Amino acid sequence: MFLGAHMSIAGGLEKAVESIEKIDGTALQIFSRNQRQWKIKPLEEKEICTFRDARKKWGGYPVAVHDSYLINMASPDDEKRLKSAKSFSAEISRTGALGIEYLVTHPGSHLGRGSEEGIKTYVETLDQAIRESEFSDVTVLLETTAGQGTNLGSSFEELAAIIEKSSCPERLGICFDTCHVFAAGYDFRTEETYRKLFEHIDSLIGLERIKFFHLNDSLNPLGSHKDRHTHIGSGEIGENAFRLIMRDERFSGVPKILETPKGKSGNGLEDDLRNLALLKKLSGQS
Repeated sequence: MFLGAHMSIAGGLEKAVESIEKIDGTALQIFSRNQRQWKIKPLEEKEICTFRDARKKWGGYPVAVHDSYLINMASPDDEKRLKSAKSFSAEISRTGALGIEYLVTHPGSHLGRGSEEGIKTYVETLDQAIRESEFSDVTVLLETTAGQGTNLGSSFEELAAIIEKSSCPERLGICFDTCHVFAAGYDFRTEETYRKLFEHIDSLIGLERIKFFHLNDSLNPLGSHKDRHTHIGSGEIGENAFRLIMRDERFSGVPKILETPKGKSGNGLEDDLRNLALLKKLSGQS
């Protein structure tokens, strides 16, 4: 079972590994840079080696990088779209240089042109960014979204369309965010609704495409289209849905990380520890 959390890289990329070790995590997600700036400082060889060494000592467990929230490869604005493509290509290269296998990304926003046109633009730009990146061994994970505004990726039909239209579908997978999926209107809180949802996903894209989970409860109700995370079992999703995921043998080897709120005490690790303890209990393996 690979279970962990998103960790800060403040003070150096290796600090995230140190933090995940403190909570006995076996999966990790990071930003590889300041994700709220366009400017990307090149990685230095020392940074790369230090991170790789730290990860190896930790155990070489699964890691994902989350890309910058500024990137919108579905933008109708040519300049912004090309800027996004260049930035995303650099994200792939940074992820590969660090020896990390997954890059999580939101599919972008069509900004009023409609999902069909947005998907067409997104796929063309995504394929361009992948072709121009330096590494071929990084899997791009399309994250499920809550459906806020004109964001793409809130339905599995849209995610299936992106994969189908891409010229490099072998490079694409899915990151299943529980809060986002729930906010988008998919219920999976009972055995019946859980079974129906994953049968639906399997029929559209195949369950093998799910390479990563973000385990977050939702502050808002089903179908709210609001991306507001809260602690496991403390929100509208509730414990049973997480019990079903944690005990689903089909996903036993799929990394699962928290993006739940972190308090100030203990650098937020106390909250992570509490959430992970509950997930382990729900898995029946604690």
